[in-house]
Amino acid sequence: MATKHEQILEYIESLTIGEKISVRQIAKALSVSEGTAYRAIKEAENQGIVSTIERVGTIRIERKVKENIEKLTFAEVVNIVEGQVLGGREGLHKTLNKFVIGAMKLDAMMRYVDPGNLLIVGNRTNAHQLGLKAGAAVLITGGFDTDDEVKELADALKLPVISTSYDTFTVAAMINRAIYDQLIKKEIVLASDILIPISKTYFLHATDRIEKWHEYNQKTNHSRYPVVDDNLRVVGVVTSKDIIGMDKHLLIEKVMSKSPITVNEKTSVASCAHMMIWEGIELLPVINQSHKLLGILTRQDVLKSLQMIQKQPQVGETFDDLITAGLTEIKDSHDVKYRCEVTPQMTNYLGTVSYGVITTLVTESASRALRKVKKGDLVVENITFYFIKPVQIEHTIEIVPKVLEVSRKFGKVDVEVHHEGVVVGKALLMAQIIDHRS
Repeated sequence: MATKHEQILEYIESLTIGEKISVRQIAKALSVSEGTAYRAIKEAENQGIVSTIERVGTIRIERKVKENIEKLTFAEVVNIVEGQVLGGREGLHKTLNKFVIGAMKLDAMMRYVDPGNLLIVGNRTNAHQLGLKAGAAVLITGGFDTDDEVKELADALKLPVISTSYDTFTVAAMINRAIYDQLIKKEIVLASDILIPISKTYFLHATDRIEKWHEYNQKTNHSRYPVVDDNLRVVGVVTSKDIIGMDKHLLIEKVMSKSPITVNEKTSVASCAHMMIWEGIELLPVINQSHKLLGILTRQDVLKSLQMIQKQPQVGETFDDLITAGLTEIKDSHDVKYRCEVTPQMTNYLGTVSYGVITTLVTESASRALRKVKKGDLVVENITFYFIKPVQIEHTIEIVPKVLEVSRKFGKVDVEVHHEGVVVGKALLMAQIIDHRS
């Protein structure tokens, strides 16, 4: 039987998109305490099926799929710009296609406004009205209000009118940054993206007998299966080692390995690969917040996915990408070196290169050196700095990685950082090598 928490989440998912909910309403409808209702609503917010807005409340929104994750809902825009909703609350669940800055004459501005847009404009009531009539939501900058007539039109059309105290440029930058962050998230492949769903997964119940394992083994040629209870919660894993020499009529729960290693749907594929190779396992059950089985990951699918990720073009740049973009390789007769200029963005408040940046540069240089010796993906296990000196802004540093040792699964690299011929940093990096053929 589902727990109260699960029942509330199922109830919230059954609500109409755009419907407003509250802790008191949930508590009354499902006869639970307000504390239980509050925790479930917070979990629903984490899952992306509701959004909470100050002075408005919590509304049911559409869960984003991977393909349109870069699109923001108007509810998210309200939170990003710390805005106040003046009208059209019933449309907060809708997503915006693009935003248009209304910094031109009215007739020229309206040529760029289409249904589903967000018109960012100042204290121009006529523009607010025309924007709504064109099917766009309106974001008013500078903390200005609008006419009651505009608010009534927004309510009628179910298109939000939002007011923020920020100026137009700042608002556009904030929204653009949020979309950019979403693009980076889109690139990170999660367990939920590649799992074999429960509908296509072979699994055993704790009350099944060992003969069921043999039946599945003959059908699939696999030897490892997750074990669930009556509520589909993962309680164990059973493998060929567990059932060798055992009576076929014994219950699975008597021979299974309890407390198995599992991952949730938001675990990155890179983390799953690291876990599977480190632990030497071929299959990982994927569970939700309630420990219910969602599906499984196989080692083969995980490694294949890592190979595919490397072939995909990158859409959004992370801070690491921006830092390492300036890293250039220099070859001399002895060593491979990497050179980089310390830009203003790479410094701390003292004007010297920050510890986080130097760590990123050392990690990237060592990884490149290891890849020249051994193909595969790298997971840094440990990096130790045992000497470091400050380097000033706009100075050039050279990073010299020396591979000390490489085995089938591990690599060790000694790294020196030079500035004007003087050693300003020394580090030792150890990494695990994930060979796609393993």
